[in-house]
Amino acid sequence: MAGQSNAAPVIIKRVKKVVGGGHHGGAWKVAYADFVTAMMAFFMLMWLLNATTEKQRKGLADYFNPTIPVNRISGGGDGSFGGDSVFSEQTMAQNGTGASSMHPTEAQQARGESAAEAAELKRQSAEMAAIQERMSARGGESMTMQQALRHIVSRITDEGLVIEVFDVEGSPLFAGDTATPEPVLRDVATLLSEVLELTSNGLSIDGHVAAFPITLIDNPSWALSSARAQAMRDLLQETGLPPERVQRVSGHADRKPATANPMAARNNRLEVILLRRDR
Repeated sequence: MAGQSNAAPVIIKRVKKVVGGGHHGGAWKVAYADFVTAMMAFFMLMWLLNATTEKQRKGLADYFNPTIPVNRISGGGDGSFGGDSVFSEQTMAQNGTGASSMHPTEAQQARGESAAEAAELKRQSAEMAAIQERMSARGGESMTMQQALRHIVSRITDEGLVIEVFDVEGSPLFAGDTATPEPVLRDVATLLSEVLELTSNGLSIDGHVAAFPITLIDNPSWALSSARAQAMRDLLQETGLPPERVQRVSGHADRKPATANPMAARNNRLEVILLRRDR
């Protein structure tokens, strides 16, 4: 034993083998990311199938297919929808400019009009503007016409020229809650018959009344508004308007007030609408 006193000590080294798939492995994260990406693509595909039309789906398929140089739908555009816009109006023969059927713009393409239709619309609008100017000019002819013009406002809408005749404080159009015209309404009818001779468009006459107290058992709004519209039609015919020009006469009761207060006298009004020829 003494002879081995200077022998080197024996060192035993134990190596711990770490398996790559243990707790600290990262392969599962890559697989999970691939799975999430695939699910997102799947749900996006399902949404597109539900939210697009057959024509739009063909456009999308052609856009992502590198082997087809030209779209199946030759709309002349280079987008995913072959040049069509999702906001195009259904009645159009050409593409729109971002308008919708609920909120059309003044652009010709947005309303789906041809050049001839746009020219006719412009001509009719010019005629209606001329009628407005002629009514304003008549106010300087006499005090009677000046008083009549206090009851009139006009505006041009998509339906046509709306001439609104309304009660003025202290100067009603009808006697009380009846359909008996006051003299001022006869003067208004005479003025309208003269200026409406500029065109041959049809007319619509709508009657409106102010709201009555809710304590009334029988609400006369419907009958009264209709009777007043009929009375206006009779006055226009008596003052020279051809009967065949009146296309419709209707009463709206108190359903469309012109002011925030439904019982205000301003809501007692008649609307004589010079209809566009395409209406």
